[in-house]
Amino acid sequence: MNQDYIKADNWSIIEEGFDAESVKSSESLFSIGNGAMGQRANFEENYTGETFQGSYIAGIYYPDKTKVGWWKNGYPKYFAKVLNAPNWIGIDIEINDEILDLNACKEVKNFRRELNMKEGWYNRSFEATLQNGTQIGVNVRRFLCMDLDEVGIINYEITAINKDTKIVYKPYVDAGVTNEDANWEEKFWEPLDVKRSGNEAFVTAQTFKTHFKVTTFMQNTIFVNDKNGNISPSNIKTGTDKIQFSYDVIIAKGQKSSIQKIAGYTVSLNHDNTISAAESAIKTALAKGYDILLDEQIEAWAKIWEMSDITIDGDVKAQQGIRFNIFQLNQTYSGKDSRLNIGPKGFTGEKYGGSTYWDTEAYCIPFYMATKDQQVARNLLTYRFNQLDKAIENAKDNLGFTNGAALYPMVTMNGEECHNEWEITHEEIHRNGAIAFAIFNYHRFTGDYSYIPEKGLEVLIGIARFWHQRANFSTSKNQYVILGVTGPNEYENNVNNNFYTNYIAKWCIDYTYEQIQKVSLEYPSDHKRIIEKVHLSDAELHDWKKVSTNMYFPFSEEHGVYLQQDGFLDKHLVQVKDLDKSQRPINQKWSWDRVLRSPYIKQADTLQGFYFFEDHFTREQLEKHFDFYEPFTVHESSLSPCVHSIQAAKLDKMDMAYTFYLRTSRLDLDDYNKEVEEGCHITSMAGTWMSIVEGFGGMRVKNDTLHFSPKIPKEWTGYSFKINFRNQILKVEINQNETKFSIEGTQELTVYVNEKAVSVKPNP
Repeated sequence: MNQDYIKADNWSIIEEGFDAESVKSSESLFSIGNGAMGQRANFEENYTGETFQGSYIAGIYYPDKTKVGWWKNGYPKYFAKVLNAPNWIGIDIEINDEILDLNACKEVKNFRRELNMKEGWYNRSFEATLQNGTQIGVNVRRFLCMDLDEVGIINYEITAINKDTKIVYKPYVDAGVTNEDANWEEKFWEPLDVKRSGNEAFVTAQTFKTHFKVTTFMQNTIFVNDKNGNISPSNIKTGTDKIQFSYDVIIAKGQKSSIQKIAGYTVSLNHDNTISAAESAIKTALAKGYDILLDEQIEAWAKIWEMSDITIDGDVKAQQGIRFNIFQLNQTYSGKDSRLNIGPKGFTGEKYGGSTYWDTEAYCIPFYMATKDQQVARNLLTYRFNQLDKAIENAKDNLGFTNGAALYPMVTMNGEECHNEWEITHEEIHRNGAIAFAIFNYHRFTGDYSYIPEKGLEVLIGIARFWHQRANFSTSKNQYVILGVTGPNEYENNVNNNFYTNYIAKWCIDYTYEQIQKVSLEYPSDHKRIIEKVHLSDAELHDWKKVSTNMYFPFSEEHGVYLQQDGFLDKHLVQVKDLDKSQRPINQKWSWDRVLRSPYIKQADTLQGFYFFEDHFTREQLEKHFDFYEPFTVHESSLSPCVHSIQAAKLDKMDMAYTFYLRTSRLDLDDYNKEVEEGCHITSMAGTWMSIVEGFGGMRVKNDTLHFSPKIPKEWTGYSFKINFRNQILKVEINQNETKFSIEGTQELTVYVNEKAVSVKPNP
């Protein structure tokens, strides 16, 4: 049974009623962020129940020493930790000399949380009866400014319900934090300085090893019945890594008081003097004030939604699901800073570590490409170009490759490999192909070819060299094979001739060869510069083509399908429908040995190739492969349902497409994989967008033109989305009877609907 306590709503995530069992899940689901920082929805006040405290700063990490029982040559030396950053949300509260703690109250009623996705704020309210008999009402609103992205603000309001009440607010900043998933139970932060001035406080700390310096700051204002009380701290506690103020307030029965806490981070990535930058951030925020900051927040999110919103009519849960995914994607990555990328948990948790997986290129770039300015997607490509030297170093030092062959890391923060599972790190090499595909996809969608001669071709050459060297000639097959890999299906390790890996390797070599020829003709000076830099010869190109032309793909004549890898048919082929439900998810119920010997597929593998290279195969081939592989797929990867939803829609399997869409869009809200308390699946959320736009909308780019084959689930009365296609904003509206297009701008645009040309004229 999946969780179902989240209330259905078009624009908000809502929880009603306090349940200690769901606290950690809600901390993930109600997380907030602004691209520069983020935090789980932890309570501001003290809480002694089960909780997962987490605040995070984009780009700040720690190289935690890899912990393994058996060291292997080439093993990554560290696993990059997404660091739990210093805590600035904390406000301990005493009510008539008793600590407010929802885990210790006599009664908690009317508890309600709301994450308002339309306006970008998180609200929590409740009524509590403490052990001393005092009854209070609490309303807390918190948001992280999208414009002033170093600043967050909390408005914590308390109403005295049954008696006169003495309140002591104890806001603090604390750098003495630890990670939930530290390998060696060590602290990652070294305190440097604690400073205060009036109602402002600053704690400066730096990470061990990487020496990122962060100043965590706060400024507090106390209000009584909405008027500034001009109250100064009655007590100040200062330690080496923490500072806490105390403010005393007495209110009569029926009155209210509040603390407004302006806080956040300034980091050495952006400032030479982080303390003066923090002082400036406080000054700017104070000059605006809470109401203006909230108005600016609402306006900033209105602009984001104007372009990225998808509307669904007639299905509230489906609508809530897609907006939750779009909201989290925009919270996680804004595109402002090319040094940053999209982590698999974003700002919602620590699991997996690192900031960059192949998810970015395979799933996220299409979303950012179509809903923002193309520069945002180009920044994501530039991120990889800037790490090319590290990718070459990774292939050389860890795997013994030569001649500038590049293997991009499975997980990275700075270009170095930092994933600590051998069978993933050095066998799941297909990620190289996704990076090359993203370059192709960017050009196909935006029409901007300039990236390839400027930067992309060097990346492609490094990747092609890797595939050339990674393949070896099999005399028995008289073809080139790729041995000892892990495909996208991570429930199969160290296999030979994974179809997806072999296919994308061949494609990478062929595509790179084509781009070299194109650049030589159209950008001769860039061609000369690059060829001289990488020392590429015609003889080497000839050797590449021998590999790509003679690549081996395992195929079953009996079933008429490409096999996921050699030996797949040797397995006991019991379909998922015949698997006892008590055994699911198998990754939590079975030994790894049993998983590896099973036919069960974690996520789209062979079908991932059919998704990327749909135009290389016929519809009949797609259907045959889908019907063969989907019954063995357990979808225990967050990246799986979206691909299957897109392909099911293509094949007119609309009930199946809709089911997969709900699963991908509500993966976290309904906790399908029973792990949401660890954080949300941010990168797979882009797949939800793809499920609608590419799946139900059938959007493709062919010959520089948008094509659509629109379909609609029977559960919906209509849906709409916008696409920024080559700097023209196209709105697509689909209902059960028709598809309508409108365009923002002055130029006419021709699109194709079910292969028929449609001219879309600008609105008069």
